[in-house]
Amino acid sequence: MTEEQKKAMFSPLPKMSMAVKGRKTIHYLQQLKDEGKKIVQHCPAMLGPMFTMAANMAGVDVCRLPPGEGRAGFEESLKRVPEHLATYRAVAPQIHINYVANTNAYAEKHSALANFANFHYCGADSILPQAINNETLKYVADNCVIIFGHVGAISGWQTMGLYGGYKKLGKTAEDAMKVYRMAYEYQENGMKAMTIELTPIEVSNAIAKKIRVPVISIAAGGACNGSEMVDGDTFGLMSKPAMHAKTYANFLEFAFNAYSAWANDVRTGAYPEDKHGWHMDPDELDKFNNEIEKA
Repeated sequence: MTEEQKKAMFSPLPKMSMAVKGRKTIHYLQQLKDEGKKIVQHCPAMLGPMFTMAANMAGVDVCRLPPGEGRAGFEESLKRVPEHLATYRAVAPQIHINYVANTNAYAEKHSALANFANFHYCGADSILPQAINNETLKYVADNCVIIFGHVGAISGWQTMGLYGGYKKLGKTAEDAMKVYRMAYEYQENGMKAMTIELTPIEVSNAIAKKIRVPVISIAAGGACNGSEMVDGDTFGLMSKPAMHAKTYANFLEFAFNAYSAWANDVRTGAYPEDKHGWHMDPDELDKFNNEIEKA
């Protein structure tokens, strides 16, 4: 037996690194910023993994993945994170998954590290903890957790509680500097990328240029390093589209037309046609007909 044959037989592991070829890591996103190339980010919201599969196929860089099963309660939802992440990871092997952690998951820095490490293990490339404090951020970042966070308007219930709704921030120089200081402190405490939301174009431009890590715009315009669009906007599902939204296709109209055409074919007898099925061997059919008559 040759040495090459021995290696093939007795070395079942292909390589030491378990990294997936083509995965869009945080290092890849940083390279895009450094090279002046735009980063494309989508958020499937409630639309499911098929949309992220399509985004992955289209070369979209980042999927901002919200938590699943929000109505199950925190403890039960936390148990379901591995399955939730694995479902998206399986259909979108290259896209960078930025997993939005529930606030309870990082209420204390040691549990934050344990939870975030588990999220990484289950397929998340980075973690988004909204409004994380600097102490917890530094602790998890120092322990090799990749944090891709958020500044500006904080989405969800936090925005409603803090600002009374989804409102523009940074209208004054003082407020704009608050956003910048948060972004700078986050960067210095280990955040590897961030989105900036609902800030003026001028503020977005300035912060994206001053910050070393990638800065992705959400309703913030400007010369950021890329943009996010929620799939509800992309596919025309919002009854009252946001200012920054641009609809590229109407998903429900497309699905409605497809279902309507199929239902009409079923009801009129146009479907199924003979070609949509197959036939029994004539001799076996004769035997079957004789047997069923006796039954």
